Amino acid sequence: MLFQNYSRIFPEAGTDEAGRGCLAGPVTAAAVILPENFQLPLLNDSKKLSEKNRFELKPTIEEYAIAFAVTHLEPEIIDEINILNASIKAMQESIMRLNPIPLYIIVDGNRFYPFNDTPFSCIIKGDGKYLSIAAASVLAKTYRDEYMNRIHEEFPMYNWKKNKGYPTIEHRDAIQKYGITKYHRKSFRLLPDQLKLDFDK
Repeated sequence: MLFQNYSRIFPEAGTDEAGRGCLAGPVTAAAVILPENFQLPLLNDSKKLSEKNRFELKPTIEEYAIAFAVTHLEPEIIDEINILNASIKAMQESIMRLNPIPLYIIVDGNRFYPFNDTPFSCIIKGDGKYLSIAAASVLAKTYRDEYMNRIHEEFPMYNWKKNKGYPTIEHRDAIQKYGITKYHRKSFRLLPDQLKLDFDK
């Protein structure tokens, strides 16, 4: 279902991000244009899907999407412009890479910045309401998980393969024990009591 189905503004892109609340790794966004009347029964908000289901949906979304793009923004950028701005920048960069260019954008959440004069709507819990946003949420999550699995091999002591950089007790214990890496977000509160951290790793 299209958000703009009453006026038939097409193509319409949905966009979403993953990793906003993490202590390490990128914030990752995706933008997706799906065909009109596209149906995929299992597709839903990625947070409501199992990891197995997300990775099963990923190739189907990529096969049937009219266009899709995924963008990672690294911790250095997050630290420089803050996580809200980085999340929106990642979504906008994904939209910019779509071909065809969307005539309307629907965004999961309540914040977005004007982009190339393209009209947009922010939709709270939009990933559970519109398939293009749900598809973007699945791609953002799966691509980011794959990224975290790769860098886990470089720093296995943080167990990013399991926690994906989120602030679990295990992750924070590892930060306290080993300090931080180039993948950690220095502007975030990495430890609850802000013990001294080694920023030179």
